[in-house]
Amino acid sequence: MVTREKFKAKQGFASMDEDKQRAIARKGGESVPKEKRSFSQDRGLAAAAGRKGGESVPSEKRSFSQDRALASEAGRKGGENVPDAKRSFSQDRQLAAEAGRKGGESRPSQSSGRASR
Repeated sequence: MVTREKFKAKQGFASMDEDKQRAIARKGGESVPKEKRSFSQDRGLAAAAGRKGGESVPSEKRSFSQDRALASEAGRKGGENVPDAKRSFSQDRQLAAEAGRKGGESRPSQSSGRASR
């Protein structure tokens, strides 16, 4: 008799070739009309869901919060995946400067944010 551990033949979805698996997976994504895909319609909703998901992970298991170099590397890789024509800051220095100013304005100043000792 063959035990379960020895018999590991692929069955069902796993036994299909990759092209057939992709075709089936694609159909699942297409089954919902674009206007009903809430994250594609509401970026705020998507951001809130991402924050909520992140909050459910204990801080000691949040790899980016524990390893800034890892977070930095991931950000660079993500940026490299965007075509040059769609990198608005690399195409428009004035837009990048304005965003930088706005970002700096939203941070509390060091003198008011810290208690003096």
